[in-house]
Amino acid sequence: MVDIHFVRKSMIEEQEPPVATTGVAGWIRENLFSSPLNAVLSILSLAFIFYVLSALLPWIISPTWAATSLGECREILAGHEGACWGVIRERWLQLLFGFYPRELYWRVVLDFALLIVAVAPVLFTGLPRKMLVFSAIYPFLMPWLLWGGSVWNPIAAALGFVLGYYAHKLAKPTLGSLAAVILAFVIPIIWWAFLSGPVVDALASVLPLITLEGVESRNFGGFMLSITIGVVAIAISLPIGIVLALGRQSNLFIVRSLSVGFIEFIRGVPLITLLFVASTLLNIFMPPGTDFDIILRVIIMVTLFASAYMAEVVRGGLAALPKGQYEAADALGLDFWMAQRLIIMPQALKISIPGIVSTFIGVFKDTTLVSIIGLLDPIGLSTSIRADQAWNGVVWELYGFIALMFFIFCFSMSRYSMFLERKLQTGHR
Repeated sequence: MVDIHFVRKSMIEEQEPPVATTGVAGWIRENLFSSPLNAVLSILSLAFIFYVLSALLPWIISPTWAATSLGECREILAGHEGACWGVIRERWLQLLFGFYPRELYWRVVLDFALLIVAVAPVLFTGLPRKMLVFSAIYPFLMPWLLWGGSVWNPIAAALGFVLGYYAHKLAKPTLGSLAAVILAFVIPIIWWAFLSGPVVDALASVLPLITLEGVESRNFGGFMLSITIGVVAIAISLPIGIVLALGRQSNLFIVRSLSVGFIEFIRGVPLITLLFVASTLLNIFMPPGTDFDIILRVIIMVTLFASAYMAEVVRGGLAALPKGQYEAADALGLDFWMAQRLIIMPQALKISIPGIVSTFIGVFKDTTLVSIIGLLDPIGLSTSIRADQAWNGVVWELYGFIALMFFIFCFSMSRYSMFLERKLQTGHR
């Protein structure tokens, strides 16, 4: 009788997967040569990349870092193609700091180092929440470090918000919510516009605690100016955009009309027009003798411009929420503001993350438009540098350096957006 087994008595030893399916070879086969068409396109793409790099790398790898003029670069290259990197070595500090006094560079470096500390607990939730106290202090510390003056200036600016808070808190039980909100806006404006200046002067004369050397706005320039305008506009435009988005959906006719009018007007006007208004026309509407700083005017206009676009991005997130979320908030007995804070707005902002970050990137890149109204951002400084006879004719090197710096900032914001999307699981499963 033949002994036939239908069940294996011993297991076959495990074998390594084929070499062509693992490691670098496996990745190349799967991503570049998975089909005949994919193989042809991969070969053509690699040939194009090789062609571009073979022409670009010799130009980039140029021994001209020690050159002090365009003529010296040409002598070093001896008729060969190559970049004149001497202009970057000689003028990179000017591209970063503009005409800010060299002995005060430490204030700018300290200011932006503190900026990283201030935004870290906002961007990354794993950090201690106590750091948010410094995040709240930093907006008042930043202009003091950059522009200088008495330490009473940032204290007076912060005091305006304190007055607005207590005005709202004390007026709400007796005058109602709407009147309390109006007072919370009006009282700080009155304080900042008419009272804070004399109070600061009096306190500085009696108690001159710390006074930093003043720096005029005309000395601001380079990436320092772009980052200053961009950071302030980004930080303020988001809350204003949220308020405008809620106002556009309000049942109150006046609130809705004002919100819609503001959003549509700002979105229908080019940013450069608003910048011209800020630089030339805004002072006409101010009281005689008012010294309204040009950078502050630009920041206000860029912030309003970004807020209008931010409002539409947030409104898109609100419109994407199902009606059941609003009904659930009503079922829990939450009032409007609690429902928005706890249920509606967190979900709307999570949906709107790609659009919000795209608006942030656009705002930061739009800061280069200030060169048209005479502010020396990196583009404006490149024109000034090329006006020097020693560097007259240098173009690609300056624009390449500026483009690289903007790419680093914008790419970092884009990667953070992707990190936040993965963390909050915004995608559908």
